[in-house]
Amino acid sequence: MSVLRDLSVSAAVAGFVTVLVGFTSTAVIVFQAANAVGAGPAEIASWMWALGLGMGLTCIGLSLRYRMPVVTAWSTPGAAMLITGAAGVSLPEAIGAFMVSGLLITIAGFSGWFERAINRIPVSIASGMLAGVLLRFGLELFIVMKAQFLMVFAMFAVYLVMRRLFPRYAVISAFALGIAIAASQGLLHMETVRLEFARPVWTTPALSVSTLIGVALPLFVVTMASQNTPGVAVIRASGYPIPISPVIGWTGVANVLFAPFGAFAINLAAITAAICMGREAHEDTTRRYVASVSAGSFYILIGLFGATVGALFAAFPRELVAAIAGLALIGTIGNGLAAALSNERDREPALITFLVAASGVTLFGIGSAFWGLIAGSLTLLVLRATAKN
Repeated sequence: MSVLRDLSVSAAVAGFVTVLVGFTSTAVIVFQAANAVGAGPAEIASWMWALGLGMGLTCIGLSLRYRMPVVTAWSTPGAAMLITGAAGVSLPEAIGAFMVSGLLITIAGFSGWFERAINRIPVSIASGMLAGVLLRFGLELFIVMKAQFLMVFAMFAVYLVMRRLFPRYAVISAFALGIAIAASQGLLHMETVRLEFARPVWTTPALSVSTLIGVALPLFVVTMASQNTPGVAVIRASGYPIPISPVIGWTGVANVLFAPFGAFAINLAAITAAICMGREAHEDTTRRYVASVSAGSFYILIGLFGATVGALFAAFPRELVAAIAGLALIGTIGNGLAAALSNERDREPALITFLVAASGVTLFGIGSAFWGLIAGSLTLLVLRATAKN
């Protein structure tokens, strides 16, 4: 099989780091969202089962279909919106809203209107957005040195040496060393890890006008604007000609199928996708799809083992996760900046996109990645209109 031929340790580790970064940084928000709509422990475990399987199957299926890295994730802004916007809504009504949102995503994808809109964004703007979104991860690598200097500095030093000698294994070596140092310092809390399977819990959906307007539509808009839009920009900035319409459409189908079990929103990943699409996954761009297949496999493990995998990821110290994310994304940040600033005509709009995206500003529940694209596009329109005059 070609997948086995293309399999590499670096791609498998990139997939693991993708899931590690995505899960440890936002899982608590998903738990809070589930609590907001009245989900109990059994339902929360079912949410992780549904999200894990939904993300895993879409990662694996779409990556194998196109032989390019397609990474999906849950909608973190969508979960944050549910914490406040869905408070007091019953669980069946919330599930109904999840299904409607998924149906709208399916229509937006397969109809092609979303791709037609996103195709108008220049590569320089998309690259500036990508670099801006990822900047905080690069900065965090050095910020966490203050708390765990020995571990993080040693990881950084090994990364530099391996980049010189064996580039493919630079991130792997840094990660292994980080785990060893964390274990020696008693920073790994493995005592909380217990083997426990998650069981799916079916919730019959209910529909109401207020929930459709107050939950389903905002969830759809936030997911498309804050997640799928930057997700497409990352794909374009990485140079992969992935057909956007069917990919978005299939994430919508996954939403609809897994919504009764708690999958509130599955969409294209942005930040974590960059890990699978960067040089650390593999020097050969045609073999990086294995990294997203690997990520999908780890997502499925999260779904099947639920709380066990959650406790495993939680056992890693925050500084270790921040450091390995920063190291894995250094190359992608550099490539994004290079592509954003290479065209002198679009340099200023791309720079504004970068600055707004890096600022972390949030308006109307929509994150800085989207507003960076808006700011850069408006700047581009104004400057081009001025040049014509």
